[in-house]
Parts: sequence; C-alpha cells; structure tokens
Amino acid sequence: MKKANVIVQDKPGKTDYPTPSSFRIIFLLETVSKILERLSALRLASAARSLGLLHPNLCGSLAGLGCFGAVATLTHEVRLLQAAAFKVSTLFLDVKGGFDNVCANKLATILARGGVSAYLVAWIKSFLSKRQCRHIFQGAPKVFCPVAVGTPQGSPISPLLFVLYIGSLHLTHPQGLAISYVDDLTITVGADSLRWNIRALQYYFGSIKRQGADLGVAFSVPKTELIHWRTPKDRSDVSVVPIVINDMLFPPSQVVRWLGYWLTPTLHSSVHFLRRLALAKASFTTIRPLRAAGKGLSSWCNRKLVFGAILHILIYGCDLVVPDTATLRKLNTFSHVVLRWTTN
Repeated sequence: MKKANVIVQDKPGKTDYPTPSSFRIIFLLETVSKILERLSALRLASAARSLGLLHPNLCGSLAGLGCFGAVATLTHEVRLLQAAAFKVSTLFLDVKGGFDNVCANKLATILARGGVSAYLVAWIKSFLSKRQCRHIFQGAPKVFCPVAVGTPQGSPISPLLFVLYIGSLHLTHPQGLAISYVDDLTITVGADSLRWNIRALQYYFGSIKRQGADLGVAFSVPKTELIHWRTPKDRSDVSVVPIVINDMLFPPSQVVRWLGYWLTPTLHSSVHFLRRLALAKASFTTIRPLRAAGKGLSSWCNRKLVFGAILHILIYGCDLVVPDTATLRKLNTFSHVVLRWTTN
C-alpha cells in the first residue's frame, strides 16, 4: 500500500513544457488502498467538522462545498461591500505545488492539537510516511524511489489532508473575506479607495506568506491576479492601480478565470458564457467527423456524445449566472446546429 506506480500528464493550456511544474504527477494506487483511504476520509471529515478544524470559508474536498459555493460566496461578498459604498478589490492566489509540500509530522501535530483521535492521527502519519513510487514512461528507470513529503495525488483523502494543513492561512479582517478552494485562495477587501485596498492586500499577503513559510508552503507568484470590482452603473474611468507582490507588478485584470467561471469587474455574465460557447464549439469540432450524412454513429450514440462532451461545457455556471438576451441567442443557435447533427 505504500508503493505506487506514477504516470506523468501534461497540464492543459500550457504554451510549452520546459519545466517539471508543467506536468501533473498521478499516483496509481491499489484499489483496496483507495477503499481504506475513502473510509478514513469520511471519518476524518466528520471529526474535523465536529471539532471545528474546518474554516467556515473553506470550500472543496467536502460534500456540499464545491465550486458553486466558493464563487457564490465571493460574488455575494463583493456585492455586499459595494452596497456599503466601498471600493472592492480581490487578490487571487495559487499555492505552489500544494499537495507536494505537506509534511506528515506537521500535519499530525495540527490534527492532534485539534483533538482528532490518536488512532486516526497515527494512521494518517503512517499513510504519508515511508512511501515509494516509480515513474512509468518510456526511458524511465523502473525502480522505486522514496518520497519524503507530500500527499499522493490521486488518493481520496489527499485533498482533505491538504485543506486541513493550510487551514491557518485563512485570515479574518473586518471589511473583507478570504475564501479558498483547495489550493486556490482569494482575499477580498473593501475600503473608501482602491489604494487603501492595495495596501490591505499587500499586508494580508505578507501575513499569509509568513504563515505559509512555517508550513513549508509557498505561492505561485506568476499565477497571481488582481481585479478591481465595479458596479454596472459606475461611469468612472477603469482603474489601473496595480499591486506589487514579491517585487513584481500586477496590474488589474479585466477578466479572471477562477474555478471555471470567467469573472469581470462588473460581474457581467456575457464573457463567461461566450468563453463556454467557444469551448463547446471546440469540443463539437472534435466529435463532428464521427457522423456524416447517412452514415457514422447512430442518433442514440450522438446524443450520448452531446451530453458527455458538449452540454456540460456549454451550461457550466448557469446555476449562478444567467446569460443576457444576445448571448442566449448565440447559445440557442449553436444548440440547434448540434441537434441537427445529432438527429442527422
């Protein structure tokens, strides 16, 4: 159970792959091991909830706390601060190699201090210690190598262990909110001016950075993004006030992609659905040659393909945002093309 084969997958959306960070390591674990890990994850989640180890603003890795909850909480907080006549800004952070930096001893200490049962703490410490893996790809030496730190990516319990490990990174501030989804963290602040927001964000980032250093966790600075929110009725000039993080200048973005949602400063839905439409069209281009006039797959198979490869891409996010009339017309036009192809 402590030995696993490892496959290397390239992360999508990269322009090139010169560094190891451009790839994702997936552990191929034994089925029996995954069953035990799933049971331990359920017990640990129940214990964490009852003992108060889970921060209220933490999403992901837990039932009922998905992407929708995280994005809905963020947009609600933005609108709430705007209703109080504050200027609102959000800093989007990404934990660098989060799963790979979990220390078994530090995690065991955190869980033991939180009151988790001794047997469960001992099982988790044993699960993360003395692991071995071997990479499976052409030319790789098929020998097992020791793994000193980190949780196996692909294990049912790894995401929960990680969010418990970084729970202390959630800071509390009076006019704002810190929300995380596994290794994606956002800090939202509101003040009378954007420059005060920048100062507050820089201060909170410094605090989180110091706490993360104690845990051996760092942030991927190139993935940092900043957005200054605006109300739809705001007619002032678009702000270009940047933020300086680790001696790097980050101007505010006009579109931020977070958890599959494309967010704009005015929280308008058209950009999100137009991006989803572009992704759905790309998927349709891939499967379209499978069916030609009078030949190819049956209508039943086409329907399954549409539901599996197009529909969920097209309507992702409709539980939170609603397309406007012009965008809805474009979505309908594409849907009619797909339906005609489905029925041949």
